[in-house]
Amino acid sequence: MQIKQMKKIPATVITGFLGSGKTTLIRHLLENMANQKIALIINEFGDLGIDGDLLGSCDNPNCSEDDIIELTNGCICCTVADDFIPAIEKILARDERVDHIIIETSGLALPQPLVQAFNWPEIKAQVTINGVITVADAEALANGRFAHDEVQVQNQREADDSLDHISSLHELFEDQLICADMILLNKAELINADKLQALTAEISQEARVSVPVVAISRGIIDPKIILGLDMSAEDDIANRKSHHELEHEAQHESGEPHHHDHDHDDFKSISINLPEITDIEQFQAALAGVIQAHKILRLKGFIAVNDKDMRYIVQAVGPRIEGYFDRMWQFNEVKQTRLVVISGAGFDETLLKAELQQLAAQ
Repeated sequence: MQIKQMKKIPATVITGFLGSGKTTLIRHLLENMANQKIALIINEFGDLGIDGDLLGSCDNPNCSEDDIIELTNGCICCTVADDFIPAIEKILARDERVDHIIIETSGLALPQPLVQAFNWPEIKAQVTINGVITVADAEALANGRFAHDEVQVQNQREADDSLDHISSLHELFEDQLICADMILLNKAELINADKLQALTAEISQEARVSVPVVAISRGIIDPKIILGLDMSAEDDIANRKSHHELEHEAQHESGEPHHHDHDHDDFKSISINLPEITDIEQFQAALAGVIQAHKILRLKGFIAVNDKDMRYIVQAVGPRIEGYFDRMWQFNEVKQTRLVVISGAGFDETLLKAELQQLAAQ
């Protein structure tokens, strides 16, 4: 009797700089994949779990909190053996087989080492990379930047003690493009049609031949487009080499020693709990001033609004703030406001907390 070989589990790798919209995209995918059992691996900065909670709250009964693994020990491509491979093995060891694995890398990650990790024998036999998706901030690129707040990306990089690749933002962005099987120009609604057309042509020149560049808004795209690529990217690693890898090869051939340069500045990520907010519009407007005054790089979290049964999500990248109600508060949850703030270590944490407490009381 011939034994039918079980089909490999497809995995989608989603990469891109901090603030490009990766989490928003994944949330959209989850909300429209309710018929599939999904496992998530999230590589976020810090250990505060906001991204995991944001994604865990999606309206997908087949992706519960138990299906989310958060890797918080630094850039995923630099901790492959210690963090990523055990995470995949944990998913594969479960009794209930998943239909798809989605991996969100940190904004600093080189996709190539992660793709290479899928050739690990135990993984290669059971999982294949459906596709590598690079998400880029169209508005930032149209204005000559690689991210909405390049200082934020740089500070995030310098804060990661596990990071063993110090490239320019341009080189890192090129690496993300070269490895991509699809490139999404997110926030396309923020630039005009002529700029978008020129940007699409420019990005296409930097990507590999025939890689589609797709303009999207607010992370919205048909999941079938993302999840149906069927690229088996791990078998094509030779065409996805990064600057870092090529530099290693050149130095190895020349006999020159290779040194990792680390120049890490202090960087702080704190969590702040606040009471219910009476006027969400007033609070969000005032929050912009606080962000500017304290030079906050990134702010995200949940807001409990008085007389509202739904939880309000707020996210800020630099001065830009976005907010929306995402779901009902659950009966076993404490209805309170919880914000995560990322900034340079020099900011006055006590003063910031006091100002936010004052705003919440208004």
